Amino acid sequence: MIHLEHIHAAYNGQPVLTDVSLHLAHGECAALVGPNGAGKSSLLRVITGQLPARGSRRIAGGDPARCNAREFARHVAVVPQDLPQDIPFAAYEFVSLGRTAYLPRFGTPSKADHDAVQEAMDVTGTWHLRHRALTAMSGGERQRLAIAVALAAQPDILLLDEPTSHLDLRHRVDLMALLLRLNRDRKITILMVIHDLTLASQFFSRIILLSQGIKLADGTPAEVLRPDLLEAAYGCPVNVIPLPDLATVCVLPALAST
Repeated sequence: MIHLEHIHAAYNGQPVLTDVSLHLAHGECAALVGPNGAGKSSLLRVITGQLPARGSRRIAGGDPARCNAREFARHVAVVPQDLPQDIPFAAYEFVSLGRTAYLPRFGTPSKADHDAVQEAMDVTGTWHLRHRALTAMSGGERQRLAIAVALAAQPDILLLDEPTSHLDLRHRVDLMALLLRLNRDRKITILMVIHDLTLASQFFSRIILLSQGIKLADGTPAEVLRPDLLEAAYGCPVNVIPLPDLATVCVLPALAST
């Protein structure tokens, strides 16, 4: 579903990705981790065609730079890190934007569109917010609605840019359970940028580590979340503490000795 080969990308002549290759098969689920400025969000923009790049890329069978935008939007949906604060819509209207690629140019939403919106709001626990204005919602509520917009498009590929940043512990777990369920039941291919390495270890079987625009590691949590690799990426000592009962690890920065 996602095939990138030898990708090079830059902003204003400044390289942000260097020789990055990445392959995600249909129904695969992976976390994209790394320090600030590592190129994680830039990689998502390359996948969606928003950032020009050298190299080969095929997303859902086509090159996003050459695909019809409406057709591409039916296959690939993106959950951004933050939403603008002044979106002048009620929740239902906002989630309905996820159906834009399905609407005829001068047509109105069909029953299938309404059903897709309601289902997306049901699975994200936001249906009860459908009449409330986005400007009156908390950051966590807005983030769940952003995910609902993406799900309303019924995509094959879901790209998420740090969707847990505004969520409390319960809603982080709820979100991860939802994503795993979508991946299992609908075979949606998921690539998610996440800063919480412990959370990534707990819920993802594959982790991709970027540092300074280079793919430093790609594999299981045990293969990637190693002190040597994380210290090289983040530039600080790291403790990786095994949690055998949970089949995961806890990743903590190590305090400098005084």
